[in-house]
Amino acid sequence: MGCVEDMNDRSIDRTDTLRASPPMFESRLLDAFSRVHPAVPVIIFLPAIVLMAAWGLAQDGAPAVAGLAIGGYALWTLFEYWLHRLVFHFEPTEGLGARMHWIIHGVHHDHPNDPMRLVMPPAVSVPLAATVFGLLFLIFGSHYAPAIGAGFFTGYLIYDMMHYYLHHFRPRGRLSRMLRERHMRHHFQDDTRGFGISAPYWDEVFRTSSRAKRSSQ
Repeated sequence: MGCVEDMNDRSIDRTDTLRASPPMFESRLLDAFSRVHPAVPVIIFLPAIVLMAAWGLAQDGAPAVAGLAIGGYALWTLFEYWLHRLVFHFEPTEGLGARMHWIIHGVHHDHPNDPMRLVMPPAVSVPLAATVFGLLFLIFGSHYAPAIGAGFFTGYLIYDMMHYYLHHFRPRGRLSRMLRERHMRHHFQDDTRGFGISAPYWDEVFRTSSRAKRSSQ
């Protein structure tokens, strides 16, 4: 009985650790901004996407806007992959860099089931989105940037919602089960692989999927 109880205790401790939500900052106000309900990105970005799509439609026909939006979505999938791989997993071992990594992504790997830290906080997502749209505007101009932006930020919203779903639900469909399996392997087996959450095909292209690892052995 003692062994069974010890195993149960360890299982409970592990579950508590995975769901824990430790403070990031000494300031309660700052720490509050690090905790985000999963509905927040939808509330902020869905109206922005609709406005950008309407802006695009005011200048072009629906087929052209749809094509540009698809291009914007494809651009997001690459952005998602490289942001996760190069920024989120740039891991200094000490000093300010290590602290910044823990705030940006390390806390998520330490406590991946924390329900309030699975989507990007608006304090990060809104300035980043403004910067990205500014770059799109400079590169593509006012005629094309809105439709491309609508597709790009739709991709972001899909990513954020999917990330939450994969951590807090048990998918039943074949595709969603595959996405969850890949992401859980990234968390619990090898965090140097599986950077594409909503678009895992980039892991196949850039040879960072678990399948690529097995085939190279």
